[in-house]
Amino acid sequence: MKNVHKGKIGEAKAINYLQSLGYNIIQTNYRCAFGEIDIIAEDSGVLVFLEVKSRKNTDFGYPSEAVNYKKQHSIAKTAVTYIKQKNLFNKPMRFDVVEIIGDSIRVIKDAFTSDIWY
Repeated sequence: MKNVHKGKIGEAKAINYLQSLGYNIIQTNYRCAFGEIDIIAEDSGVLVFLEVKSRKNTDFGYPSEAVNYKKQHSIAKTAVTYIKQKNLFNKPMRFDVVEIIGDSIRVIKDAFTSDIWY
């Protein structure tokens, strides 16, 4: 199975799970010059930028470990672009990671922070 197809399946699982937790999905696959954010949602009034990572097993580590500094930096710069476009400067926000291992799904809230701000 192609990685893009596997990614879409993982994102669909993540969306269903997030909605069951009460997240309001605002947008998926937001792209700009700096990168992509898999899911943008709202959780109890907080704007959440979510990265989805999935693997069959942990033979090569946990999926969340793939969200390294370079990836975090790209997500943060993309989030700033989104915030500017939507004029959401006063909205509280955070970065979460959705980790999928086989059929198990876990949301890591406040997975990382960023020093990149408008």
